[in-house]
Amino acid sequence: MKKTFYKKIILAGMLLFSIKGLAQKKFLLGIKAGLDIPNLTAGGGDNPVSQGWSSRLGPYFGAVAEYAVSKKFALQAELNYSSQGGKKNGKQAIPTSNFTNNPPPGTPEYVYVNIKSQTRLNYIELPVMAKLSMPIGKANTFFVMAGPYFGYLVAAKEIARGTSNVYADENEQYPLLPQAIPLDNTQDVKSDIKKFNTGIQGGIGVSLRVPGGSIMLTAGGNYGFIPIQKNKNNGQNNTGAANITIGYLLRL
Repeated sequence: MKKTFYKKIILAGMLLFSIKGLAQKKFLLGIKAGLDIPNLTAGGGDNPVSQGWSSRLGPYFGAVAEYAVSKKFALQAELNYSSQGGKKNGKQAIPTSNFTNNPPPGTPEYVYVNIKSQTRLNYIELPVMAKLSMPIGKANTFFVMAGPYFGYLVAAKEIARGTSNVYADENEQYPLLPQAIPLDNTQDVKSDIKKFNTGIQGGIGVSLRVPGGSIMLTAGGNYGFIPIQKNKNNGQNNTGAANITIGYLLRL
């Protein structure tokens, strides 16, 4: 009886040791943080609201889980808070429908103002990427990764700053007001943006071995396949961002 009992304890201990050793070789968990440089690209058509966007800056951070299939190949999943959107500086179009639902006959479809504006979109994103690593020396590696991502919109704001007249034409030759007016405004536009997005994400970087895990330096980006506006009068734009991050992965 005692021998059988001791054998079971030894076998259980060996099994736990083997599982622990396997996990140490295959699983890493960690965090990362850095800078997002998002922009909005025109998704087709000639809508002037879709044009004229440039990059803005925002935070980018999240959690990382990696499973090593082999020494060179791994699967990496992340859960990130991602800044998206863009900004405009100068002449920009505004749909006339934003001001009235029943414009008089002959009213232009768009009016123009000359201000600074910014659209801030924040998403929770879940990318799942294939990761190929190549050794650099004895302990460090260079890696390339790519795969799909899925995003959920958590916040959306439009911020306008400046003073301008409102013009009936793109060349600003026909002002609609006696004089320029202040157009400072911050507006929640979450209801105008689609909640879900999907696209592709990728990056390159280096992994530096440290005691207990590794430090990961990554330069990458993503691109959303779905035009984000619910109403085409507000433009047809796709999200996209470049990002730079530093992360720490703990070997389990």
